[in-house]
Amino acid sequence: MKDRKYWLETMLKIVSPVVKNLAVGSLREKIPAEFHQGEFDTISLEAFGRTVCGIAPWLELENLKGKERALQEKYRKLVRICIDMATNPNSPDFMNFSNGKQPLVDAAFLAHAVLRAPKQLYALLDKEVKENLIRALKVTREIEPYENNWVLFSSMIETALLSMGEEIDERRLTYGIEKFAKSWYIGDGVYADGERYHWDYYNSFVIQPMYIDVLRCLSLKDEKYKETLSEAIRRASRYAGILERMIMPDGTYPIIGRSVTYRFGAFQLLSQAALQGFLPKNLSAGQARSALTAVIKKCLKPKETFDKNGWLTAGVYGKQPELTEFYINVGSLYLCSTIFLVLGLSPETPFWSEKKCDWTNKQIWSGKSVGRDCAVD
Repeated sequence: MKDRKYWLETMLKIVSPVVKNLAVGSLREKIPAEFHQGEFDTISLEAFGRTVCGIAPWLELENLKGKERALQEKYRKLVRICIDMATNPNSPDFMNFSNGKQPLVDAAFLAHAVLRAPKQLYALLDKEVKENLIRALKVTREIEPYENNWVLFSSMIETALLSMGEEIDERRLTYGIEKFAKSWYIGDGVYADGERYHWDYYNSFVIQPMYIDVLRCLSLKDEKYKETLSEAIRRASRYAGILERMIMPDGTYPIIGRSVTYRFGAFQLLSQAALQGFLPKNLSAGQARSALTAVIKKCLKPKETFDKNGWLTAGVYGKQPELTEFYINVGSLYLCSTIFLVLGLSPETPFWSEKKCDWTNKQIWSGKSVGRDCAVD
């Protein structure tokens, strides 16, 4: 269980500055603003939405014991306070859900968190907080998404509202599903980001995790989505396998495309595949854990990954702000928390209980024999 202890300690080290400051209304004041914040003030919503999107399955997990149970209960309460602070117009940390386009993105990450932890992050909220959260999500309907992965942000928000029993905007819900189901799949487990394919990690940052979880929710309410979900999972399983094969023997991976300062958020889909049980058949849970652990340790090795107050710095390996795009701020970096989805599996499951083992590239580059890789379509 040493790996789980390391994962838990690392997750809490990363997310604590966001959660603890927001819970007392000081996130806007304390979060660093040393580089671009975008056209409008979205830094705090970016930090919070992305943080809870990653830790939600752990918050929702039942039957933990001992110290981890006590920590979980502490963070459950803190995050519910955070939702109040984020959505209450009278809060010092009331967040921007409407000005500019960026709020659509991070309201969707917050909505995704609610889907991943419906009891802890919605059902147990006070009535007034529920109303404020619903109002905050609905106001994003005024924001039209770009014709790319952004269409899934609208789908995700409407899906969360549907799960809350609210009336939905049918067009905003279904448009993204139709695009990725019928137009933007390019083969072998990969989707284009709109009309064109880009070499980056957006299949894992956004596209496949959101697409699958929207379909999972809808398929429970309407059987017509079950076949689409099944096909989406088949494709996602292949892409999860590709992600595992991108992890080198030393825990490094190709730094390709935009948003690379989200660090190991690039492996969200591999973590989700382990969480939801769609890892490829030739990839064991222990192998996936060993590969992901190597990535986390490699990325966090430099002391400069965190500033003196514990906030993430921009970079992949330490502080490398030159790797950021114009739309990235400190809050954006917390998408890395999505690698921790598998903490939503109990300690007894194979992901945590299987022995450490070499992952694909570590096996190959040590001379071991492994099966050849094959396309799925």
